[in-house]
Amino acid sequence: MPHYFTREEAEALLPVISPILRHIQEQRRRLREGEERAHAIRLRIMKNGHDVNETMMEIQRAQVLHLRRLQEALAELNELGCELKDPDMGLVDFLSLREGREVYLCWHLGEERIKYWHPLDAGFQGRRPLDEK
Repeated sequence: MPHYFTREEAEALLPVISPILRHIQEQRRRLREGEERAHAIRLRIMKNGHDVNETMMEIQRAQVLHLRRLQEALAELNELGCELKDPDMGLVDFLSLREGREVYLCWHLGEERIKYWHPLDAGFQGRRPLDEK
């Protein structure tokens, strides 16, 4: 049976979730930087054939580390019961009940508290204020 969050329960997790989301964003940023470095090196190799194996190995080791850290942070969010919808935005949904039907309480980094909800199939664009039905 799924866990349904009340607004209060979800908001109590925000101080725990916020640093996890920032960590996810940082690891994703580092992964993108590593991909860009690796791409630049591959281009250099194609142009002039320089041996850059050690640099590529270093990039690959860093990528594995960042990916592992990202996976651990995602697992941590999952254990808390919330759903990450957009890591770059820090968007998280909490399954809840509203007037007897399943909905999501919707929050993202930068918002002080949970002020919005949306139907399960609506997504971020379908957010509505909690005081609206």
